[in-house]
Amino acid sequence: MRYPLLRAMRPKQWVKNVFVLAAMFFDARILDPVALLKSIAAFAVFCAISSAIYLVNDLVDIENDRAHPTKRRRPLASGALQPKVAQIAAAALALGGLLLALLVDLKLLWVALAYLAVMMLYNYKLKHTVILDVMTVAFGFVLRVYAGAVVVVVARFSPWLYVCTTLLALFIAINKRRHELVLLQQDANNHRAILEEYSVRFLDEMTSLVTATTLAAYSFYTFSAPNLPANHSMMFTIPFVMYGIFRYLYLIHVRRLGGSPEEIVLSDRPLLVSILLWALTAGLALYWPW
Repeated sequence: MRYPLLRAMRPKQWVKNVFVLAAMFFDARILDPVALLKSIAAFAVFCAISSAIYLVNDLVDIENDRAHPTKRRRPLASGALQPKVAQIAAAALALGGLLLALLVDLKLLWVALAYLAVMMLYNYKLKHTVILDVMTVAFGFVLRVYAGAVVVVVARFSPWLYVCTTLLALFIAINKRRHELVLLQQDANNHRAILEEYSVRFLDEMTSLVTATTLAAYSFYTFSAPNLPANHSMMFTIPFVMYGIFRYLYLIHVRRLGGSPEEIVLSDRPLLVSILLWALTAGLALYWPW
């Protein structure tokens, strides 16, 4: 196994931190060089801190991961990475991320500290508490979005986007729990005790509720947010959001995927194309001089 420390930092999951760039994009500031540089710096802050959290998570779950059919291949669980090295790296990444946040903006530092504290609490306590576990994951995504809004000092960013971010993150977190429950079946409780509190039917009902609410909230945003173009051109993005959600559900329920959301997004071509078309359509709606 090459570069076990880098793999343990999970660079593929850095794609989740693109939510930091949402404020700049939706505030129509992507062509502002200052806003762009600050947003990229905030993205780097969350990459460093999230990698520190992943290392802590793997240290806490090292024994449980060894009982998992795929997670047992992780560097710490497999023995390719020594726990002491992971501990030092986690501390260095967290400190480096916080120092960079301080250099960028004091408010960003406070948001980064809040994210670090919430995720540490998640690792040691909240991921073992039913419902609060998935809600905490969703809150982490909201903090990412808020961090981007803080560094850019947004003027046109709609609060509806916080609602949509929360719902989308809940959708992903709930379906990840479902995948774990189906994949591990009778051994689910041995790997993650919280799975004993869930059932496939309960998670499917949660998914149905969150899916419908997500589509409704995003639709409301596209035609009711006061900062969007008056011609309601953002409504053209709704079909791509709808297709993306349905495609994700297909991959989970039919193809039995869902354990690693970032790998689903990066490896499934129809889903990736839908996301890119959504970004292109939204960009034209926000930036094109209609």
